[in-house]
Amino acid sequence: MKKKKQCTNRHKSSLLRIGPVKGVLCFLLISISSCKTPRTGNINQAANQTGKNSKSTRIIDEKHLTGKDRINFEYLFFNAAREKILGNYDSTETLLLQALRLDPNSAATLYELANIYGYKNNKKQALYYSRKAAMLEPKNSWYQLLYIDCLKENKMANEVINVYQKLVKEYPDHIDYYYELANAYIYTNKAADAIKIYDKIESLIGVAEEASMQKLKIYKALNNFEKAVGEVQKLIKTFPKESKYYGILGELYQGKGQSEKALAAYNDLIKVDPENPYVHLSLADYYRSIKKNEKAFNEIKIAFKSRDLNIDTKVKILLSYYSITETYTELKADADSLCKIIVEVHQDEAKAFSIYGDFLYRDKKIEEARTQYRKALDLDKSKYAIWNQLLIIESELNDYAAMEKESAEAMELFPNLALPYFFNGASNIQMKKYNEAIKSLNEGLEFVYDNESILAQFYANIGDANNQLKNYAASDSAYNKALEIEPNSVYVLNNYAYYLSLRNNNLEKAEAMSKKSNDISPNNNSYQDTYGWILYQMKKYNDAKIWIGKALENGGRKNGTLLEHYGDVLFKLGETEEALKYWIDAKKAGGTTELIEKKITDKKLYE
Repeated sequence: MKKKKQCTNRHKSSLLRIGPVKGVLCFLLISISSCKTPRTGNINQAANQTGKNSKSTRIIDEKHLTGKDRINFEYLFFNAAREKILGNYDSTETLLLQALRLDPNSAATLYELANIYGYKNNKKQALYYSRKAAMLEPKNSWYQLLYIDCLKENKMANEVINVYQKLVKEYPDHIDYYYELANAYIYTNKAADAIKIYDKIESLIGVAEEASMQKLKIYKALNNFEKAVGEVQKLIKTFPKESKYYGILGELYQGKGQSEKALAAYNDLIKVDPENPYVHLSLADYYRSIKKNEKAFNEIKIAFKSRDLNIDTKVKILLSYYSITETYTELKADADSLCKIIVEVHQDEAKAFSIYGDFLYRDKKIEEARTQYRKALDLDKSKYAIWNQLLIIESELNDYAAMEKESAEAMELFPNLALPYFFNGASNIQMKKYNEAIKSLNEGLEFVYDNESILAQFYANIGDANNQLKNYAASDSAYNKALEIEPNSVYVLNNYAYYLSLRNNNLEKAEAMSKKSNDISPNNNSYQDTYGWILYQMKKYNDAKIWIGKALENGGRKNGTLLEHYGDVLFKLGETEEALKYWIDAKKAGGTTELIEKKITDKKLYE
C-alpha cells in the first residue's frame, strides 16, 4: 500500500510541474479526417471506445509502463496535446515520437502521429502510423477510419475495401459503413459487389432512396434497362407521393424509345404533383423527342409561367435558346416569348431583365435592350457586366449625356475598375467638356491592369482632349505613349497626324504617320483626307488633290470638311471656279471652318 501511495504522489507532483497542461487534459488530442482535416471527437472517443464489440482501452497500458516511465509518458503525451492545440505540429511530432520510444505499442500515440503527418501532408508516414494503430486496436473504429482515410490518400483502393469489410462484420448495424463499402466497390469498378451491398442495406432498413438511386445509376451504366426500371418502380411503390420518381421513370422509357410508357409516367406525375413545373419540362423533352415541337414549346411556356420553377433554371433554358437561335433564326420568336414571360413573372429579379436585354441587343433592338438593362440595374446595381453593356449601348446610340451620367454612377459603385472612367472621359470629350474628360481619364489610368489595348485607348483620348484645349505638349505626349503601346493604332496615327497638320507642325512626322495609317487601313476616306491635307500643308498640291480626291470617291462627298479641303487644293492649283463649287457644296454639307462664307463671297482662299 505504501508503494502505491508513493506512486500516486509522484503522479500529482509531476502534473503540478507541467502547469498549463492540466488545463488541456479535458481537451486531449483532436483527431483528423482524411489525414488532413479534423475528425469530430477526441482521444477519449478514439482511444477509449466502448461498446458491446470493443473493450475499454486506456491511453496508458499499465502492463507496459510503470513508475517513472509511466509519468514521463503522460508528460510527453499531454504536452503534445497542448502543442497540437496551439498548432505547433513540429513540436507535437517530436513529443509524440519521444512518447512512442517509451511505449512503442501505444495505439493512441500512433494514431495521433498519423494525424500529425496528415496535417503535414506526409502521406506515407501517415499511412504507416495509422496502419500500426489499426492493427494494434482492430476493434477501434476510429483507428480503422483514419487508416481508411490514409489508404485513400495513398490511392490504395483495394485495401480500403478490406478494412470496410472488417468494419461491417464488426458493426453489422452501422449502415454508413455499408454505404462506404459500396462506394469503394464502385470506385474499383466492382459493380456487382456494390449491388450486393445495397441489397444488404435494403434487407436491414427497407427500401431507401440513396441505395436504390445508386443501383439505378449502376444499372444504367451497365445498360440493364429492365433492372433500372424495376428499381424506379420499387421506389414509386414505396413512396407513391414522391413525384420525381415518376419523372425518372418517364426519362428511362423515353430514352429507350417507349413513348407511350413515357407519356403514361409523365401523366402519373401530373396527377401526383399537378403544380410542379418540372413536370412540364419533362413533357417538353418528351414531345421534342417525338418531333412535336409546338407541344414541346407549350409545355416550356407553362413551366416558365410558374414561380416554382426557379429563375436560374429559366435563364439556363434561355441561354440554350440564345445559342440555338444563332443557327435556327425561326426560333427567335419563341425565345422572345419566353423572355417576355420571365420578366412578367419575375419582376423582382434583375437577371430576368438582363437576359431579355441580351436577346434584344443581339437582335440589334438596341433601345429596347437599353430599357431592359436599366430595369435590371434598378433592381440590382451590383452587377458590373450590366453597367458595361449599358454604357456600350449609350456609345452606339451616341447618347453622350446618358453615357456621362451612367458612367459617373458606375465610377462610384466600382471605383477600382477602369472602363467606367474611360466611358466617362469619352462622353465628356463628345460633349466638349475637355477638362472633366482629362480628369476622369487620368484617374482611370491607375486601374488599367494587364490590358495594353485599353491603356492605349486611354492615352489616345487624353491626347484628343488636350489637343482641343490647345495643351499641345500634353497632347503629343499622350499620343506618343499610345503609339509606344500600339504602334499600328490607325486611330492614333490618323488623329495625331491630322492635328499636327492643322498646327503646321512637324509635318514630316505627320506625313509618315498618315501614310502608315493608309497602308494599314486603305480606302478609308478620313485617313485619305488627312494624308492629302498634310501634303497640302507641305505645298505638294498635286499629290494633295489625288489623295483628297480618293477620299471623296470613297464616300466623302457628303462630308463638309473633305469638300472644303478639296476646294482649297483646287484654289492653290489655280482652279478657282471649281474651288468655288466645292466650297458651296461644303457649306451645304456642314462641318466646315468659319471661313467658308468668306471664301464663297470673295472667291478667295482664306487660311
